[in-house]
Amino acid sequence: MTWTFTDDVGVFLEAAGASLAARPAANTLVLTITSTLRDQGPQAYGPGTPSLGWWRGRDGRVDGTLVRTPPFLPVLGTAAPEAVAELPGALPLPGINADRDAARLLAARWPRHRVDKEHRLFRLGTPVQPSPAPAGAPRTATTADRALLAGWVRAFAEATGQPGGHAARIVDAGVARGAMTLWEAGGVPVSLAGVSPRVAGTVRVSNVYTPPEHRGRGYAAAVTAEVGRAAREAGVHEVLLFTDLANPTSNGVYRRIGYEAVSDRLLITADPE
Repeated sequence: MTWTFTDDVGVFLEAAGASLAARPAANTLVLTITSTLRDQGPQAYGPGTPSLGWWRGRDGRVDGTLVRTPPFLPVLGTAAPEAVAELPGALPLPGINADRDAARLLAARWPRHRVDKEHRLFRLGTPVQPSPAPAGAPRTATTADRALLAGWVRAFAEATGQPGGHAARIVDAGVARGAMTLWEAGGVPVSLAGVSPRVAGTVRVSNVYTPPEHRGRGYAAAVTAEVGRAAREAGVHEVLLFTDLANPTSNGVYRRIGYEAVSDRLLITADPE
């Protein structure tokens, strides 16, 4: 029973890809991160070298995965308790992004730590259209929207405590895939939602952003419902999204349009002694 690490995403996916795809919702972060590294290169998330690991049990099957893309916290996929217990001895960890139980188990090893965020994973169940429906209609974003989109993606990153330096790259990739949708009211863009590339039959809604002056009118719910509808129509098996549990407004919005809670994750930083 051991962890193995590499900086080569191809080697990682050859070893662990089937295990990840067997539980795509629970492994959505690892799947989308490694898909991005494969398509955009090892510096897709920053100048640091990524570290990708998998754990094999006594039967030889992969039963644990982890990816680290500095400056972000390491992300733990589904992992057996034995894999979680062995992880700190296999790789120095500055913190962890993991499901609640695994995160608490790892944090117990650190003399000092802080919980930075609590996230909840949702999946789209039976879609429900927003009621009352807001004014306006959706449209697919184009290259002509690039400056607006980059500004909104940076604002979303700032609001959610994420680095915003790759906004232009996120926009360019999303527009090229036709994966960024704007809600327009009176001919003016008022809200944005994007979706990740399809991996193992799933997509994840991301970068849902409404500028402050347009909030409170149902635009975010409408554009999120639209991208979920379009993904289902395109044959996606599961539409996922994460929310910050500190934001009850967004959690309520997503529940009202048909999203159902799946699991919680903690983002924990190990403080130096």
